[in-house]
Amino acid sequence: MRHGQSVWNKQNRFTGWVDVSLSQEGMAEATMTGKLLREMRFDLAFTSLLLRAQDTLYEILKQNLYCDQYMRIHETRSEWYEHFTSTQADLMELKIYLSEKLNERYYGDLQGKNKEAARKEFGDERVHLWRRSYDIPPPGGESLEMTALRVIPYYDTQIKPYLKKGASVLVSAHGNSLRALIMHLERLTPDQIQAYEWPTGSPHVYHFDSHGRLQHKNVLS
Repeated sequence: MRHGQSVWNKQNRFTGWVDVSLSQEGMAEATMTGKLLREMRFDLAFTSLLLRAQDTLYEILKQNLYCDQYMRIHETRSEWYEHFTSTQADLMELKIYLSEKLNERYYGDLQGKNKEAARKEFGDERVHLWRRSYDIPPPGGESLEMTALRVIPYYDTQIKPYLKKGASVLVSAHGNSLRALIMHLERLTPDQIQAYEWPTGSPHVYHFDSHGRLQHKNVLS
């Protein structure tokens, strides 16, 4: 799941790691997505440290028929957050894992800039390369390749083992962190991922076999 429209999406600004909120339209998108996914039973969830992804996730879970309670587990100092004596009631809690590894691509010097203003300052071709190329980062920021170097190992070590066990996993993240993951899962080339668009508030459902290999996907709307 890509998060709903953020305030800076609406303002046509580069966001990156700036922790802006969802817009009203983004909250409505999250609510609508929650209704699309309300009958899915999730075993656990993953999200980034940025609020727009988290707020989207919580709105989805609010609509879900099977999620009555959840517990957040932070990647940093997780032993503190999981340090408790469990009870039978804890078995009903959905664990949500928060990780910086799933954050949006860091846009460096472009963060906060209006995209049209950036095109006038740097030129259409240069801004297009920064936004869509695989291996050319914006000034002071990350390329999609650099983003993939943190997203894919996290997927392989933290998410994929659950998929191989048959778990139903919900991931709420960002356009570029998810593009990096999609490129890996669907074995897309850099040219193919350059043209890949994932609208805000659009859930993709992936199905895997017991070896964690992709079988098919559905895009819900």
